[in-house]
Amino acid sequence: MSSVLPAAVWRASQLHAGIAAVSSGFPVLDAELPGAGWPAGMLTELIGRESGIGELRLLVPLLRQLTRERRFVVLLAPPLQPYAPALASHGIDLDYLLVVQAPNAADRLWAVEQTLKSAAFGALLAWLPQERTRPEHLRRMQSAAQPASGPVFLFRPLAAQFEASPAPLRLLLLPRPDQRLSVQILKRRGPVIADPILIDLPQPVSAIRPRASTLATTAESRPMRTIHVRHDTSRAGTLN
Repeated sequence: MSSVLPAAVWRASQLHAGIAAVSSGFPVLDAELPGAGWPAGMLTELIGRESGIGELRLLVPLLRQLTRERRFVVLLAPPLQPYAPALASHGIDLDYLLVVQAPNAADRLWAVEQTLKSAAFGALLAWLPQERTRPEHLRRMQSAAQPASGPVFLFRPLAAQFEASPAPLRLLLLPRPDQRLSVQILKRRGPVIADPILIDLPQPVSAIRPRASTLATTAESRPMRTIHVRHDTSRAGTLN
């Protein structure tokens, strides 16, 4: 029966059914995401040309909600140091942000699997290496994500859009001259959506700055907790 229904009817009746999700904070985006938000228990790939195009601001409403609920958000191997004052200015509780640095793909895979086992888990934001990510790594991450109670994001380079992936949700992020972010849904459960979604991102503009920058020591700009992970020696570095 559903095969003969218009796509809009399919979306209304099936797109949001049976998927646990947390609102993205952007109604125009929620309308097109499975579960009407960022889905839990599965990988979401955010694919972009480079870091710093607005990918963290896209997640600001989610991070604000989760940290206010005292759920931990783990940032795994971010290429740029998260800038505490800007994050705090968006209402994000820095006490519930944790930066995990892992030097290679194997360490990052292990850190993903350990993080998703934590009862305190709220969301995981993981940046994969720029070199080609092995398909078996993605499959293991997707398997590890299935019992997770929150969203799991993988940030991947632009070339990844042409690679096969087990991630059920894949989004292409492109910056626009008008400071909005173009979000193209490459893969989702449901009908194909051809047109990109334009998102008005929260201001101020930057929530990140280079590692070389020195954070001030005020309460607002205190450094976030950081764990350095090496697979063979760091099993004590997981969340409890």
